Amino acid sequence: MNIYIKEMKSSVKSLIIWSLVMIAFVASSMGKYAASSSISGQSLNDMISKMPDALKSMFGSGNFDLSKAIGFYGAMFIYIVLMAALHASLIGSNILSKEEDDKTAEFLMSKPVPRANVITSKLFAALTNIIIFNAVTFVSSLYFVGYYSKGENISGDVLKLMLGVFALQLIYVSLGLYFSGFLKNPRLSSPITIGVMLATYILSLAIDIDNHLSRLKYLTPFKYFDAKNLMNGKGFEIIYVVISALIVVLCIGGTYVFYQKRDLKI
Repeated sequence: MNIYIKEMKSSVKSLIIWSLVMIAFVASSMGKYAASSSISGQSLNDMISKMPDALKSMFGSGNFDLSKAIGFYGAMFIYIVLMAALHASLIGSNILSKEEDDKTAEFLMSKPVPRANVITSKLFAALTNIIIFNAVTFVSSLYFVGYYSKGENISGDVLKLMLGVFALQLIYVSLGLYFSGFLKNPRLSSPITIGVMLATYILSLAIDIDNHLSRLKYLTPFKYFDAKNLMNGKGFEIIYVVISALIVVLCIGGTYVFYQKRDLKI
């Protein structure tokens, strides 16, 4: 419990910054929607439809009704997903490895606390950070999207999207934990985790641009909880839920196995 409390105290500043960033992003995104309302909804949709597929994929548009607040939010949601994945990657890759980077591993491990308990405490701290991140983003999304929705019920769509974000974050925080537990050099865990995250994001863009790459969709978590599928009827596909659960379980299990065997840098 002391390790968990220590981790939460040390993450307060970064969590506040991330929360403010997410609130500001949602607010500014919906502010852009209000500014674009001077253009008729159909004209805006027509203009987007004429954009090259590469641009539509990059900007997250082309599959949403931009005349509606929830549609505009859906188009902007890819950026929320990307920031959430970065947040989770940083937490997962740093929460274990920082003890070695900060030269506090010897002090921590000299206490009568099994390494498994250290992993568990830090895992719960990472999960708490993710839950708070999602809660802040969810509440701010409900408020700002709802404000411009003219009475339309948007809570169901926002909830589905945020559940997808939470699942995506679980994947990347688990990958980060795994790399920090497996790699002999803890300083490599963060760049490798972020590199994997960015590579899977780029792959998801490539799949949107070229349908011939659609078979690779199982290799990128960004396609597991796609905003357009969640909002347009498909919802959560069981195959992606199963793959996500397997990744999380295997990565966390691997963290316990390898971190307890690895020689720590002290």
